[in-house]
Amino acid sequence: MSNLFAIAYPDVAIAQKVRDELIGLQKQRLIELEDIVVVERRAEDGRIKLHQAVSTTGAGAASGALWGGVIGLLFFMPFLGAAIGGATGAAVGAATDVGVDDAFMRRVGQQLEPGRAAVFALVRRATEDKVVPVVARFGGELIQTSLSHEEEEHLKEIARAAQPAGV
Repeated sequence: MSNLFAIAYPDVAIAQKVRDELIGLQKQRLIELEDIVVVERRAEDGRIKLHQAVSTTGAGAASGALWGGVIGLLFFMPFLGAAIGGATGAAVGAATDVGVDDAFMRRVGQQLEPGRAAVFALVRRATEDKVVPVVARFGGELIQTSLSHEEEEHLKEIARAAQPAGV
């Protein structure tokens, strides 16, 4: 079972650094992420912007173009098949939502002050003693989890202990 963590930061640059660190830790097999998204509440207009780590639109377009080209070969029109398949795949990919629900992230993002951002991470598993200190270096405020109250308090204690002085 995966657990959801949403951590608020003062700005989108810090949130993106945290996301990049977590992706780096995933490459080291210290964490297994199902999804990771930076949610930004823009300072100018207060609108919510989701910075997805994985683009389902791009993946859908590439897959659709490949399959459209293959099917187009059967009818001696591979370029037309690829174009139609790519457009169809992009549309299907844009409509697909994997990982953390976008509407949920937008609702939680509305609670952020304008100019702030949050990292939403859906974690399958993690090596707690290696991951928490890396994330704690950036400070941040835990605003949402799927953990029990006791587990959440334990995580906050570990994070406080791992934070460098002055953060």
